[in-house]
Amino acid sequence: MANIGFISLGCAKNQVDCERMMYRVQEAGHTVKSDVVGSDVVVINTCGFIDSAKSEAIDYILQTAALKAEGLVGKILVTGCLSQRYQGDILKEMPEVDGILGTGSYTEIVPAIEKLLNGEQVVDFGSIDAPEVETGRIMTTAGHYAFIKIAEGCDNHCAYCVIPSLRGKYRSRPMNELLDEAAELASAGVKELIVIAQDTTYYGLDLYGKRRLAELLRRLCRIDGIEWVRLHYAYPASFPQDAIDAMRDEPKICKYLDIPFQHISDSQLRSMRRGIDRAQTYALIDKLRSEIPGIALRTTLLTGYPDESEADFAELMEFVGRVRFERLGVFAYSEEEGTYSAQRLSDNVPEKTKRLRVERLMELQNGISRELNMQRLGTTERVIVDGREDGLLVARSQFDSPEVDTEILIRTPQELAPGTMCTVRITQADDYDLYATICDEI
Repeated sequence: MANIGFISLGCAKNQVDCERMMYRVQEAGHTVKSDVVGSDVVVINTCGFIDSAKSEAIDYILQTAALKAEGLVGKILVTGCLSQRYQGDILKEMPEVDGILGTGSYTEIVPAIEKLLNGEQVVDFGSIDAPEVETGRIMTTAGHYAFIKIAEGCDNHCAYCVIPSLRGKYRSRPMNELLDEAAELASAGVKELIVIAQDTTYYGLDLYGKRRLAELLRRLCRIDGIEWVRLHYAYPASFPQDAIDAMRDEPKICKYLDIPFQHISDSQLRSMRRGIDRAQTYALIDKLRSEIPGIALRTTLLTGYPDESEADFAELMEFVGRVRFERLGVFAYSEEEGTYSAQRLSDNVPEKTKRLRVERLMELQNGISRELNMQRLGTTERVIVDGREDGLLVARSQFDSPEVDTEILIRTPQELAPGTMCTVRITQADDYDLYATICDEI
């Protein structure tokens, strides 16, 4: 039996894939190491979505190759989106890599490792459209929250996005399977379920002939031990009304929604092939805020996309200022080979202009974020404790997802275990974080 190290990069969906691979490896009798040094095989589960993610993945591969040259690790196995996207190039350009698995071959992790240990090279690319074959997981998140991936792949084919070619068509997981997994997570101490997929609102359409996200959310809320259910990556086009109803009616569903709008200009939305226009976007936001009072909206925006004019960008600035998103991320467009926009459009917005537009949007958002945080001064909120850092308890409200959103820092000598839920009073605010004192424990 061997020592196997894992490095997981990219999104939460990738993280779940890595947790499943770790489980398979451990079930086969190998030891999963928390530190890659001393590993007989290092598995690097990569992201290959945009330039920054590709660069990060390559850096990790090269760092691990340096450890290999020093005799500190054995074989290197690269998995995930970078492998799927650059199948022939990785082994050619980085001869230190001993094997690659595509995104359709996660289930082959154990035989791949055994081949590497026997001195064989591994190159395995299974179908990216095959049904999801699920297994157990070794949790890598804090024990009180976990991601639950409800589907794989995507059918939206946005013009700038390479995901369908890396992850295949949309495949929903059966609802009974998801409910069983959620119950197991709850019995292991998970209190917060974060529902993820490339497009969560599409859930069920391929499997049952209709969208069944709302039903899934309501049934997750019935599981004993689960206190919060949080929804990520909701595609705005054809947003299901019954999902809005569920978010309004179910107290366990966090009043929080991660919904990437990308842009507001009609010409840009058409070019991006987003399936929604400016008027529909504003109408959806108005509906969400009117029917789910107090909801925190998190979105991502893309600026510098081909042919984005000053007028288009002015609309985007107006959008941010008018909607006042509680959470916002901005990306500069990068042309990705194989996408519709790379094949059909010219990457004609100068890089300097892209950077300046990102900076202007984030400067506007910084002010909005601070103003919204200041409005929370003196309020009491129920929070979940994530841990302790620099002498302060680190917690989150229902309006904040772990690692990406506002933290509530609590001044107290009390030692509250991660996962403890309590009520706090907000006493201080800055641009992105809040400070609080404990009112009582729940």
